[in-house]
Amino acid sequence: MMRLFVGIDFPPELKLRLSLLCGGVAGAKWVDAGNFHLTLRFIGEVDEGVAADVDEALVRLKARRFTLQLTGAGVFGGDKPRQLWVGVEREAALAGLQGKIDQALIRLGLPPEPRKFAPHVTLARLRETPSADLQRFLAAHARFRAEPLAVDHFSLIASYPTKSGSVYEDQADYPLVS
Repeated sequence: MMRLFVGIDFPPELKLRLSLLCGGVAGAKWVDAGNFHLTLRFIGEVDEGVAADVDEALVRLKARRFTLQLTGAGVFGGDKPRQLWVGVEREAALAGLQGKIDQALIRLGLPPEPRKFAPHVTLARLRETPSADLQRFLAAHARFRAEPLAVDHFSLIASYPTKSGSVYEDQADYPLVS
């Protein structure tokens, strides 16, 4: 069995820039800088046969290149924040790519993603985080804006859980057309 997701990996410079945001929040379990990415579709545990079918479906997918803009910071979880993130500006080509991936996987028989697509980059998972720490972090990084990122491919990524956190490994890359 393999635990898979489809995502956009980032270049080392962007991962470094994001890592510089990580700190100053009690109860935050910061994501390792090497694992920063944008998830387009979580797949979950599948066997090698399904993984091969996913790869075949993604190879056939056609979508255009686009530019991604990371901006701002926020939390998921409402009154009990559980995740700290950097946001992604709305981009029609990104939403279109995500929709095509989702439809291709549904056609394979995988269940649809139950949550609405909310593009973000997870910085930390939170547990019993003081709200004052969160408010300070969010205020300090509200105007965060990375350099625009030209996206020319997306990837099928395997996630291997370890005691110190997940390790991600690219399984295949899929080029976008110009």
